[in-house]
Amino acid sequence: MPRPDKHVFVCTQSRPAGHPRGSCSQFNSNDVMEAFMAAFQEHDLWGVHKVSASSCIGPCFTGPSVLVYPEGVMYIKVKPEDVTEIVESHLKGGQVVERLMAPADIW
Repeated sequence: MPRPDKHVFVCTQSRPAGHPRGSCSQFNSNDVMEAFMAAFQEHDLWGVHKVSASSCIGPCFTGPSVLVYPEGVMYIKVKPEDVTEIVESHLKGGQVVERLMAPADIW
């Protein structure tokens, strides 16, 4: 497989109930991952870009978190319905989705 243009990491970290940091899975990050997989299929992005489930990438309290490389853009509080916008604007169009970007004090 050739090197992808962009690599999307979706935090799917799971921790026990009551853990002080929480986890992205408690905010339905698996649904976000499934939405990315469906969007990659719909937009025929396999082989151009890559999407991977990830363990913790940082700010658990703002999950689900999504990182896009090589830019190093972090999106926070991502919902399944946000995925199409990320795919069309960022992955296909090269424009970050400002409203979902993590603020500088987080990332």
